[in-house]
Amino acid sequence: MAKVALIGAGSVVFTQNLVTDILLFPELRDTEIALMDIDAERLKVAEHIVRQVAREKTGSDTQVKATLDRAEAIRGADYVVNTVQVGGFEATLTDFNVPKKYGLQQTIADTIGIGGIMRCLRTMPVLAGILRDMEELAPSGWLLNYTNPMAMLVWGASRLSGVKSVGLCHSIPNTAWQLGGYLGVPWEELRYRAAGINHFAFFLELRHNGQDMYPRLREAMENPDIRAKDPVRFEGLRRFGYFVSESSEHFSEYLPYFIKRDFPELIERYGIPLDEYIRRCESYNAWWDSFHREMASGGRVDVADALSGEFGPLIVHSMETNTPRVVYGNVANHGLIDNLPPGCAVELPCAVDGLGLTPTAIGTLPPQLAALMRTNVNVQELAVEAALSGKRDCVYQAVFLDPHASSELSLDQMVAMVDDLLAEHGQLVPPLA
Repeated sequence: MAKVALIGAGSVVFTQNLVTDILLFPELRDTEIALMDIDAERLKVAEHIVRQVAREKTGSDTQVKATLDRAEAIRGADYVVNTVQVGGFEATLTDFNVPKKYGLQQTIADTIGIGGIMRCLRTMPVLAGILRDMEELAPSGWLLNYTNPMAMLVWGASRLSGVKSVGLCHSIPNTAWQLGGYLGVPWEELRYRAAGINHFAFFLELRHNGQDMYPRLREAMENPDIRAKDPVRFEGLRRFGYFVSESSEHFSEYLPYFIKRDFPELIERYGIPLDEYIRRCESYNAWWDSFHREMASGGRVDVADALSGEFGPLIVHSMETNTPRVVYGNVANHGLIDNLPPGCAVELPCAVDGLGLTPTAIGTLPPQLAALMRTNVNVQELAVEAALSGKRDCVYQAVFLDPHASSELSLDQMVAMVDDLLAEHGQLVPPLA
């Protein structure tokens, strides 16, 4: 019987999807599920939901345990799933509102940029604690990380510990689904290979029935209705030759070309939704209030009968049953992509079976793509160094190197912005020297 521990289980919708997927596999229906969160109310709701899922899929809920004790959840786990968001909505508001005072506008702010850097500083100590618990209590287990900033955390985990780990994100299969719509073909029939860094990987090959679909995609983007659905990514395709793996709102803040306060017409032309993540959080919080009341009074949830496609449960099934699969994972770059820095976190196809997870060596990326990615890897490297060394100068330097922040603010403004953010976050960020 495998044990899966979900750390940050108070993300109840995600927890429900992951557990449902696991228990949809007949071979995994005796899996022990351990739920852990620091928020007792959210944990209670998560337990209520997961027990419903377990009863419906297995006829029993005895394999579900909930605890506020992280070490107890991790003890003996074969798989530890990390979905924590340190600081929650209030910290996210700070990541948006303080930079806005300096004229720096953001859309999602969870990958790089000043928002991603602050998330890294808040989250790395918690990740380090999870890794220490695994070294002591689950040394042969796998860490499956879903938390952002993905690339920074995967890079940090590889430096902190020898625990087996992989970062998981659904942006590549989600983009394949979107591409199917743009191309007018069933996305399941697309054959593709993507590689790069998280949220910034590119579709290097895109085929349908053996035919290269890039000429057709370039034709499709000339249709104004299709182009309007993904304007920044189609501009990336036009300028750099390949389609990127994350949404236009994400991509717009990884580069210096789109969100510029002195050129508001760019924001309008590309339909960039400033403060998008804040709106999503506000919508979720409004939903949570009513959902929490419903679950607290014994409400029931709909339990899916089909897999969601999340990679975590597929990995668990492949490793437990020796079923070969290919998933997309974020791992340390050791001989995988030649023209990205050694050790940085890269996202690429990984073979998984009963022996574990084996990344695919991609070789050399097209030079313009690697050059674009390195502008983001530079930020990741300095942010990870700041989080692991506690050096305040590294935080400043990460921001100085950020494509978006450095295109909008002076060095002095960036220093002042960092100082204000660190003061606002207070004890969420460990002391920096």
